[in-house]
Amino acid sequence: MKKLFIAAIMSLSLISTSTFAEIKVGIILGFTGPIESLTPAMAASAELAFKEASDSGSLLGGETIKPLRADSTCVDSAAATTAAEGLISQGIVAIMGADCSGVTGAIASNVAVPKGVIMISPSATSPGLTTLDDKGFFFRTAPSDARGGQILADITKDRGIKSVAVTYTNNDYGKGLADVYEAAVKAHGIKVTTVAAHEDGKADYSSEVAVLASAGGDAVAVIGYLDQGGKGIIQGSMDSGAFDTFILSDGMIGDSLTDTFGKSLNKSFGSLPGSTGKGAGVFTKVAKAAGIDSSGPYTGESYDAAALIVLAMQAGNSADRASIAKNVMAVANGPGTKIYPGQLKKGLDLLAKGKAVDYEGATAVTFTDVGESFGSFLEKEVKGGKFKTKAQR
Repeated sequence: MKKLFIAAIMSLSLISTSTFAEIKVGIILGFTGPIESLTPAMAASAELAFKEASDSGSLLGGETIKPLRADSTCVDSAAATTAAEGLISQGIVAIMGADCSGVTGAIASNVAVPKGVIMISPSATSPGLTTLDDKGFFFRTAPSDARGGQILADITKDRGIKSVAVTYTNNDYGKGLADVYEAAVKAHGIKVTTVAAHEDGKADYSSEVAVLASAGGDAVAVIGYLDQGGKGIIQGSMDSGAFDTFILSDGMIGDSLTDTFGKSLNKSFGSLPGSTGKGAGVFTKVAKAAGIDSSGPYTGESYDAAALIVLAMQAGNSADRASIAKNVMAVANGPGTKIYPGQLKKGLDLLAKGKAVDYEGATAVTFTDVGESFGSFLEKEVKGGKFKTKAQR
């Protein structure tokens, strides 16, 4: 009898451990590298959604999420792939990330898709990712640069720019966006004086600026990263007096840039994915209550990526990797009850009852048939040495 009692207790213990073990989810972002000033708020936003789901007590009957961070570097595909392999070896069931397009494609193609691990990127925008052979395991809450480049060109036209020099960071993100932007501004009748690549990580960009200056233009479009080469191009332009108006891609928009250059950027403008809708306002309040500055790029998209992961778990009643991937589209595109930031418990409870949800989130999430956000964009301008939102596009 004693042996039977002990066996029963051990059996119950195993069931309890299995049922309420933490679910591990990876967060892969560029904690070092050319966008390192942006990633802390992005990671914190994703972790906020995971915490919200864990604290609700409603996720799969009481399960909790354990986020594990890894560094994509943004630019080193080999390092990013190794980081992803490390997370998968720890048993993660999904990845919130990666961030920059090149490393995101490398992780998806070499690690995540072959291993059957879903990825939802909040910020990889290269048009090349649209046709990635992802077997249904890759999604992104940020819209493609195929649309982003057109939006930036529209803003350029509306600002009265007649001629523009273009420089881009020499990678998938930079080249893809530069190609779209160049074609779109030309279609608006704007003269493109030159298109030149730049490399990140250099100490001096005077030679690159000299090429741009010799071509001339009302402004220079800087398609790059605010903590690396893009910043160097602006510094060199200001030092030499070559340009004082900068057209900024999404990777160039962040407080670290205005903290460095202040009012010297007052003629400059750009765009990045974002919304001024209901969800954006709700997210700002939810993030502020958690001590997170949500004003930077891709914070809302990061929260939404994490939220979709947990809602997809609940929709399939499983933390199985394939089940999560299978259910993302259903919770993102509805039809069903609209769910906003701070309402994950509501969404989880509805799904547990077999009800449908339509996750609107911070960025009015709606996916195309290949799993990327249609998205909206914010027109940004520098006034008083700070980035301000002028309009939603």
